[in-house]
Amino acid sequence: MSDIPNVLTPSGLKRRSLLGGAAAFGLAVPFAGALGRARAADATPVKGGNLKIGMSGGQSSDSLDPALLTNYAPTLFNYCWGETLINVGLDGTPQPNLAESWTSSKDAKIWTLKIRKGVTFHNGQTLTADDCVKTLQRHMDPKTKSGALGVLGGIASVATDGDAMVITLSGANADLPLLVTDYHLVVQPGGGIDKPTAGIGTGPYKVGNVQPGVRYSGTKYAGYWNSELGHVDSVDVIVMNDDTARSAALQSGQVHIINQVDPKIVSFMKRNPRVVIETVAGRGQNIFNMFCDTGPFKNNDVRMALKLAMDREQLTKQIMLGYASIGNDFPINKAYPLFPSDIPQRTCDPDQAKFFYKKSGNTDPIVLRSAEVAFSGAVDAATLFQQQAQKAGIPVQVVREPDDGYWSNVWNKKPFSASYWGGRATQDQMYSTAYLSKADWNDTHFFHPEFDTMLLQARGELDTAKRAEMYHDMGMLVRDQGGSLLPFFNDFIDARSSTVMGWVTDANGPLSNYQAPLRVWLKA
Repeated sequence: MSDIPNVLTPSGLKRRSLLGGAAAFGLAVPFAGALGRARAADATPVKGGNLKIGMSGGQSSDSLDPALLTNYAPTLFNYCWGETLINVGLDGTPQPNLAESWTSSKDAKIWTLKIRKGVTFHNGQTLTADDCVKTLQRHMDPKTKSGALGVLGGIASVATDGDAMVITLSGANADLPLLVTDYHLVVQPGGGIDKPTAGIGTGPYKVGNVQPGVRYSGTKYAGYWNSELGHVDSVDVIVMNDDTARSAALQSGQVHIINQVDPKIVSFMKRNPRVVIETVAGRGQNIFNMFCDTGPFKNNDVRMALKLAMDREQLTKQIMLGYASIGNDFPINKAYPLFPSDIPQRTCDPDQAKFFYKKSGNTDPIVLRSAEVAFSGAVDAATLFQQQAQKAGIPVQVVREPDDGYWSNVWNKKPFSASYWGGRATQDQMYSTAYLSKADWNDTHFFHPEFDTMLLQARGELDTAKRAEMYHDMGMLVRDQGGSLLPFFNDFIDARSSTVMGWVTDANGPLSNYQAPLRVWLKA
C-alpha cells in the first residue's frame, strides 16, 4: 500500500532493537494512613526541593480534564493535584482517602461513604459530600467521554446524606469501594461540571504551568490535609517520549525519576551508581488491538489466525528481555484475585494459523499501526510479529505512527494498533472499562451481549466459587472471540536517582502506582 507512510518490512526490523477485596459488609473501615509505607531505611522524610520527573506518554492534545486522561504524564500529574474517594492499598484492598470510612447494606447494594472533614480545594472551598456526588454524576452521564463510564455502569443513583454520600447500585457489588479508586474519579468542586479542565482539586500540589505534551508544574498546597504525603516544594513532570533522551536525562541529573525504561538498557543503567532501577510485576499489559466490528477483523477466523501466528515466548524474550510474563489474549493475570488459572495457554501454531487465515478468505495486507509511545519496544514488537505472521502466510504491514497524536488519532480509531493497559484493581473493573459493550474505552470494539450479561451477573455474585466460575467463562470468551492480541504482561520498569528517597514498590501501577511524587522526597 504505497500511500501508507513508514511501512516497515520484515527485513526492516532493526538489529540493535532486537535487543481489595471489598470492605467487610456492614463494617466501617478505619483510616489506615498513607498510601503506602516507605522502606524502613528511608523512613524519615525530608521536606523541600524541586522534584523533576521525565516521562513518556504525553502529547499536545492531552487535557487536565480527569475524564479524558489517557496518557502516563497527565495521569501522574492528575494525582498531584487531585484525589479520589478511596485508594488502592499495596495489598490491593481499598484504603480511605477523601472518604474516611464506608459501610454497606447486607446485600451490598447500598453503600454509604463518610466524607472526610477539614479538607479544602486549592481555591479555598471546603470539600463537601455534594462535590463528591456531582463528581460521580458527571462521569456517569451517558453522554460523557469519561473512561470511567463503564466502571460506574452499575450505579442506579448517588445522593448526599448529611456529611456522607450514598451510592445505590442496581445490583449487588462487593467491589464498589475499589471501583471508585479509578483515576478518572478525582473529586472536583461541583464535580467539575462547569470547569472540568480547571485543575482544582484537594491534592498536595497546586497546578502551575501546564503545557500539554511538554511540561506540567505544581507547587505545594499549604492547606493540604495529609502530612504523610507531598514532601517536596514543587513537582515538574517533563514529557520525554524518546527512550534515549529520557534515560540520558536521568543519568545526567536533569531529572530525578523516569518511567518506562527500555528493557534493553536496564543492565547498562544498573552500572551507574547514581541510578536505581525499580521494577515490579503487576497487571500491566502490552497489546495489539483488533476491532471486532471492522474488516477484516470482524471475521473471527482472521482474529484467530493472528492469535495462533503469534510466538509469545519469542516476543517476551526478545522485546522484554524477561521483564514480562506471557499473555493469553485476555486481560487478566495471576495478579488478580480469582484469576482463572485453568484456561489453557495459547501457543504459536503456524499450521493452524494458516488454516484459519485461508478459511477467512482474506487476501489483502493487514495493516498494524505502532509507535514507541504505545509501549517501550512497540515498533520492534510489531515488526517481529510481522515476521512471525509471515511464517503462516499472513501478510502484515507495520506502519510506524508519530508519537505525538498517537492516542487521539490512532488508538481506538484505527482497527489494528499497538497499545497498553496499566490494569485495574479488579477483574470487574478491567472488563467494565475495556470490554463492556457500552464502555467508552472498549478499544477492541468487543460488543458481546452474552459477555455483558455475564459481567453484570458476576458483579452481583457474592458466592466466591460461583463468581470464579463466571470469570473463567468470561476469560474464555475474550480469549477465543475477542480482539485482544496480548503477547505479554509487562513489568513496570522505572528508574530513579539515588538521591530520591522513600520509594514505595507498588504493583498497582507504574511509578509507584502514579504516587511517586506524593510519596518520595529528595535527600538533603
